[in-house]
Amino acid sequence: MYSKIIDMANKFIDDSSPEKPAWNQEVLLGHIKPGWNYIDGCMIKAFLDLYDATQDRRYLDFADNYVDCFISGDGSILGYKQEDYNIDHINEGKVLFTLHRLFGKEKYRKAIDVLYNQLMDHPRTKSGNFWHKKIYPNQVWLDGLYMALPFYAEYETLFNESKNTRDIFTQFKNVYENMRDTSNGLMYHGRDESHECFWADPTTGLSKNFWSRSLGWYCMALLNTAEKIDERQFYERETLIRHLREIVDAVLKVSDKETGMLWQVTTAHGKDGNYLETSASCAFAYTLMKGARLSFLPEYYFGRGKRIFDSVVSEKLKETAEGLVLTDICLVAGLGVYQGKGSYKERDGTYEYYISEPRVDNDAKGVAPFFMAYAEVYRKERVKL
Repeated sequence: MYSKIIDMANKFIDDSSPEKPAWNQEVLLGHIKPGWNYIDGCMIKAFLDLYDATQDRRYLDFADNYVDCFISGDGSILGYKQEDYNIDHINEGKVLFTLHRLFGKEKYRKAIDVLYNQLMDHPRTKSGNFWHKKIYPNQVWLDGLYMALPFYAEYETLFNESKNTRDIFTQFKNVYENMRDTSNGLMYHGRDESHECFWADPTTGLSKNFWSRSLGWYCMALLNTAEKIDERQFYERETLIRHLREIVDAVLKVSDKETGMLWQVTTAHGKDGNYLETSASCAFAYTLMKGARLSFLPEYYFGRGKRIFDSVVSEKLKETAEGLVLTDICLVAGLGVYQGKGSYKERDGTYEYYISEPRVDNDAKGVAPFFMAYAEVYRKERVKL
């Protein structure tokens, strides 16, 4: 089925436009007006990875044409409001660095500054971490590290002489020290530093469970941030790489023994309602393979990531009359404020909550890391493909 994965990527391009992105199930199912969002950011980044691996300009040109539609000449971004202080909105900004470098459009450089200005003014916890969103005061979620910190690191390296690299490092350090379970090395999904939110442990502020996609976000955040930090920032960079090695080893210990994939609720193997979840498994496969390519991880970790990717292909990638479909992707999960989209409405971080959120097909939260992982396989084994 490997030979058809590129056809799958090309079909997403053929079937998508800024008004109707075929990979964004939240837009399609909820009839939401499209705009600047982290989901599109994941997918456009995946297309840029495919371009970098294959040198097929189809992916690069699509990414440019897609993103161009959302950015005006002065750098303002359609659907973006800084005053929302939504850390998710930084994620799509990651692609602007590559697009600006390759196409030279000044409006991309201006949009990068727009997003960076948000970070400079973004609300923070007392310990110094960005709030996940303005509507989630004092809360840090693993998701947010992926959304913002690789962008922040690339900006610092390219445009600010790494002056704020220590701030980036400190935010990771705070999470490592306060959200890590020292008994198994895993990270909890979220923490309310005020210890006041209904889902938070009153003593630690931590959420109740390990959610695998948030662990995937965390792994990718460490990987992509360490990649962007200037090598002269040796201590910060090497510490993040050490944290990456620790978390991947911890996750490998609790991955499914037969397939290497991750369960929706990470440590509840085989519990009624739990399932092998695709987006987390793809994110982890990508982390292992790219981490090995960059020598952040030992070379043999590539094989471990490839095993997970192959399991996703055999277990979750289905052939249909319309083309390939990637299944068992958790639509969305979070903590507090909004109701869940499944039968269990309260987003309280319980096991029952996480397994109640809907599973969907062909959503970018799974498809994007799937293509990112495929790009790593292509780079390594292109002769065989």
